[in-house]
Amino acid sequence: MDGEVRIPAAAKWARKDVEALMALPFAELVFRAAEVHREHHNPNEVQASRLLSIKTGGCPEDCGYCSQSAKFKTGLKASKLMDKEVVLTEARRAKTEGASRFCMGAAWRAPKDRDMGELCEMVGEVKALGLETCMTLGMLSEGQAQQLSDAGLDYYNHNIDTSPEYYDKVISTRTFEDRIDTLEKVRGAGMKVCCGGIVGMGEKVDDRAGFLLALANMTPPPESVPINSLMPIEGTPLGNSEPVGAIDFVRLIAVARILMPESYVRLSAGRENMSEEAQALCFLAGANSIFVGDELLTTNNPGQAKDTALFEQLGVMLT
Repeated sequence: MDGEVRIPAAAKWARKDVEALMALPFAELVFRAAEVHREHHNPNEVQASRLLSIKTGGCPEDCGYCSQSAKFKTGLKASKLMDKEVVLTEARRAKTEGASRFCMGAAWRAPKDRDMGELCEMVGEVKALGLETCMTLGMLSEGQAQQLSDAGLDYYNHNIDTSPEYYDKVISTRTFEDRIDTLEKVRGAGMKVCCGGIVGMGEKVDDRAGFLLALANMTPPPESVPINSLMPIEGTPLGNSEPVGAIDFVRLIAVARILMPESYVRLSAGRENMSEEAQALCFLAGANSIFVGDELLTTNNPGQAKDTALFEQLGVMLT
């Protein structure tokens, strides 16, 4: 068959394999991705997560896409770590509205040891509500990763953001290797990995291939792979970036599904700017997780009413 792509037995992909997938005709690529998806997942179920900013703004990093960096003038006011009872109230509401996983994000380069006790209490009490737990707190030491694991944290999110080759065009205050180091500590502590990135930051198609290749060749690949379409924010260096078109974004979802068949591929930031048809194509191509709620950290997200109407049309159940 023209465009035939070898699937390596050792689950290690070569760059030429990824590039060949990305070059397939759209219908062929989506068909193959849908086949892989059906082999490993229920195509009519989508996992629902809720993301809450438990500490907003004032971050010393210079991630060029982020409104929470203290280095950029975005009008965002920094806040302290949210009170645990407020977090639990939000977690209860998330569960009532259908989320099965509750994700807590703090705008830090790395958490301070003095905050770890309260963070671990949040994990334990959110987990006691019957929710899966996830946190994203920046870089971790081995001890901090073990503390979170001992508290019962299910997933730790630490995105690689983009390809290794393009990384320094987006961030200068930490390296791609710093990201990998934290991910290795998360694995070593026994937690599941949530790791993905953002497209639409001025990268080329080759960089998108490199981004997906880096994820797929992790051992094992991340259990959860959030793929974000940049939400441009005024005042950030990447605020005027050219957006990725819907067809190209669906291609990325499809390639991610083929490369990482057992992972949850999460359609993350950017859904607010996607049509229902574009989202439907993403689910057909293998996306099977979303963030629900009106807000993702500091950007807008489709609310419950829109999501309910969409999934009723598609005959898809949120889990």
